Amino acid sequence: MPLVRRHLARLAIFLAAAAVGLVASGSTPASAWSRPAAATVKPSMMLYTKGGQCTANFVYVDRAGRAYIGQAAHCSSRGAQTDTNGCKTRSWPLGTVVRDESGRRIGTLAYNSWIAMQRAHEKNRNACAANDLALVRIDPALVRRTTPTVPGLGGPVGLRTTAVATGAQVYAVGNSSLLFGAGSLVAQTGVVEKAINGGWAYYVAMARPGVPGDSGSGYLDARGRALGQLSTISVGTDGLGNTIGSLAKEIGYARGHGVPGLAVVHGQTAFKGMAGLITAG
Repeated sequence: MPLVRRHLARLAIFLAAAAVGLVASGSTPASAWSRPAAATVKPSMMLYTKGGQCTANFVYVDRAGRAYIGQAAHCSSRGAQTDTNGCKTRSWPLGTVVRDESGRRIGTLAYNSWIAMQRAHEKNRNACAANDLALVRIDPALVRRTTPTVPGLGGPVGLRTTAVATGAQVYAVGNSSLLFGAGSLVAQTGVVEKAINGGWAYYVAMARPGVPGDSGSGYLDARGRALGQLSTISVGTDGLGNTIGSLAKEIGYARGHGVPGLAVVHGQTAFKGMAGLITAG
């Protein structure tokens, strides 16, 4: 091979590797995604898995550049609503089709922490109770119609990897059809009351707690970093609030159990904080 052609080949390999590095870090170029206003796949959209209704949290990519949208693992549960032990409860299998509220196919279930923990014979009780993340691989034709930006709030600007103090403010967008009709996007805020399940989850007091259908919705910290996703609803026990899984721990588990390099994709607009507390859609 002539010297110039060898240099060009090496340059092409270098650029391809650099692109994969950008994808794995979550800082994918904005040109890879749809404008938020035009997107049909986005955080906080409704997702349906074999009749189970949930709210999407964030958009993710893995080391190979595959794109996902997240939901709660229990959204594909085959157990009763009271069956919350992910190490025991059966789930619909990987490959199950996931659809939007119009019945249109979004993708297929590619990772489920409950399935992963059962395959690994997980013994950590805190993980069994709170590791509740599933990933839907977005159909390739829909990737360019996807936005990673959280409606109303903007962001995320990264992943929160450190513990959260009591009293820290958090933000979320709920989208249950039980709120004000299908498709309602309502930004909300609350505060962290305590870490639970050995740091695998947090109990948060919300001004408007999540309701059935909000499960899986993403939570941001005060800087706009992805913090968690709604796992269980707690109304009338410790007050009005919700339990959210620690996304850093859930992503770490996924990386070690079949989804290497998994990362949250950064939003295309700045995080708005309190200014984003308006109807988001």
